[in-house]
Amino acid sequence: MTTNIIEVNDWKWKKRFIDFPHDLYKDDPNYVPEIFLGQKDLLSEKSNPFFQHAKVQLFLALRNGEIVGRIAAIRNGKYIEFYEKNAGFFGFFDVIKDYEVANLLLDTAVNWLKAQGLDTAIGPANFSTNDTAGLLVEGFDSPPVVMMTYNQAYYAEFLERYGFHKQMDLLAYRADHASVSQKSIDLSEKLKERLAQRGVTIRTVQMKKFKEELTPVREVYKAAWDKNWGFVPPTDAEFDHMAEGMKMVIDPDFGVLAEHNGRLVGFALAVPDVNTIAIKMKKGRLFPFGIFKLLLGKSKIKSLRVILLGILPEYRRMGIEGVFYAHIISKSKAKGYTHGEASWILEDNLMMNQALLNIGAKPYKRYRMYEKSLAG
Repeated sequence: MTTNIIEVNDWKWKKRFIDFPHDLYKDDPNYVPEIFLGQKDLLSEKSNPFFQHAKVQLFLALRNGEIVGRIAAIRNGKYIEFYEKNAGFFGFFDVIKDYEVANLLLDTAVNWLKAQGLDTAIGPANFSTNDTAGLLVEGFDSPPVVMMTYNQAYYAEFLERYGFHKQMDLLAYRADHASVSQKSIDLSEKLKERLAQRGVTIRTVQMKKFKEELTPVREVYKAAWDKNWGFVPPTDAEFDHMAEGMKMVIDPDFGVLAEHNGRLVGFALAVPDVNTIAIKMKKGRLFPFGIFKLLLGKSKIKSLRVILLGILPEYRRMGIEGVFYAHIISKSKAKGYTHGEASWILEDNLMMNQALLNIGAKPYKRYRMYEKSLAG
């Protein structure tokens, strides 16, 4: 049967692009549909500031009029400028279990990247490491938590068969209250006292001053991740857009700030895992009834995701990250949460990996970023 590739350039096809995974994963109990309005906003050139410096082309694979795969080819101008590399990205990669279709989709994305003058393809990223990124390669036995990816197990084989190789692994850790080291929690109080003696204080975010709090957090975010693999500093507009998107799920008890003589030097953020509700939303629709499931189901959420934790380089190894984790664990236990995930952590970030192991967290999911040279 003939498979055709079409460019997605209007809303009708963009809607089908968003919805394709719902059919692909319809029999998978661990699949969580993305919230439709969130995906619509992400792909909107008008509302997503990413498009101010990036170019994206979406593609669909059709066979006898039915969608059998999708992919996005991405030229991220900020990445090229920051790393001084002519590298492009692919993302939103979903395909039926047919390598010929996958090969055609990847060929199409690669040819588009080459036409943009790029010599390397990296991915998957939707659209960058500031968004959701990485291919799940270990840990298919449970649903993904909020803002983490999920995919068919055969995708890794398809990408490697095409010529992609591992660039970096991203780890997700799970911590259960029953297995978390109480000793590390107790020690955090002494660490907190020691930090206070050095002028470093810990507090929670003030949601009534959200915009005021955001500016120093944004600067720490850029500086703390500056040397991390794959990181590209978001523009102010991108960061504010991301923050506004998360505002509705932020619990101020889980937004923790470290200040040195009034200057922000680190922060951590954990958010309730709304995927435990979204998994029940048909095609990720909030309307007409999904919004009620979301609002009424919040009190039933029993898990968190530590989504961000950053400390300025000169304030690391002082114990701030341990105090952050202890605070989140203690507050979550008091509020009835049973477990949480810290993700994602670069496999070569020895300090953060060790900090999680020290509190009794266990790595339980692994995501992979791939790379392929387009030269020749």
